[in-house]
Amino acid sequence: MCHLQLRTLIFVAWVLGYIAFLLSVRRMWTGKYVRSPLVRSLFLNMVTESEAPAAEWYRCTPDLLGDSLRPLFVQSHLDSSTKAFLKRSAEKSSWLFTQLYHSFVSTVLSPLVSRTSINGFLGRGSMFVFSADQFQRLLQISPDWKAERLLDLGAGDGSVTEMMGAHFREIYATEVSLPMRWHLQRRNYKLLGIDEWQQTGFQYDVISCLNLLDRCNDPLHLLQDIRQMLVPKTGRLILAAVLPFQPYVEIGGRWERPKEHLKIKGKTWEEQVTNLSNEVFRRAGFEVEAVTRLPYLCEGDMYSDYYVLDDAVFVLKASDGTKESAH
Repeated sequence: MCHLQLRTLIFVAWVLGYIAFLLSVRRMWTGKYVRSPLVRSLFLNMVTESEAPAAEWYRCTPDLLGDSLRPLFVQSHLDSSTKAFLKRSAEKSSWLFTQLYHSFVSTVLSPLVSRTSINGFLGRGSMFVFSADQFQRLLQISPDWKAERLLDLGAGDGSVTEMMGAHFREIYATEVSLPMRWHLQRRNYKLLGIDEWQQTGFQYDVISCLNLLDRCNDPLHLLQDIRQMLVPKTGRLILAAVLPFQPYVEIGGRWERPKEHLKIKGKTWEEQVTNLSNEVFRRAGFEVEAVTRLPYLCEGDMYSDYYVLDDAVFVLKASDGTKESAH
């Protein structure tokens, strides 16, 4: 009994110490607790730069794109839907005790479970890739355009799927993470296995592959499978890729190199976009119909209101298809 009580006291003390540590870290980075004038000035500059870069998220120099891509670039902007996502993320980040609980659970589970599954279990970490308006502009469709089937590969919790789904009568999704699959089932999407969507006996009007190319073992094989499963001529792939391109596969709590490592050349966003188009997409039998630059946003935690990565978002069609658009 004494041993059990001692273990309980040690565990409680560890939890309290952990919470105290998190609180001290949060206080240290809130700015008003930074006492050194130099450090405080650097901190305020960092905050200003992190709040003001919205224009940078969408910046592209079309002259640096390849000749064939230049006329296909679509300029995007910070719109009301993106602002609403950022506002919700900031509100959630301020829920201190919720964030403490999330941080504690993540620390305990991260050696054993993937971060995606942890986020699914906690109901946090929703992603934002594009708004409904941005999706429509890229696909050149009207707000009331409808098609038969959408397939969202690696759909996560389904928040992006839901935005696209307004245009489709049937919505299919794949997802490896079990907690994320629960979220998709609650949204009543038709779940398919990662080796099942290619064998359904029907094809899809639009397949979305959002920030998945750098997280799968066989990216070229995946692209070739997608090409076979699109409705001939009118089918479109909407693909987002984080740049700079750094491929890793998440296995449990570990990150490993994929079996097939795509090497994307170029130092700038424009150079990598051009290389993806010329080397990767052409090899897989696709050509670019439209491309834009967007921020890949993720809900934040107690340390940051949100997290952002650089995305290139493409609309691709089979290279032997006709020139007609999705509508």
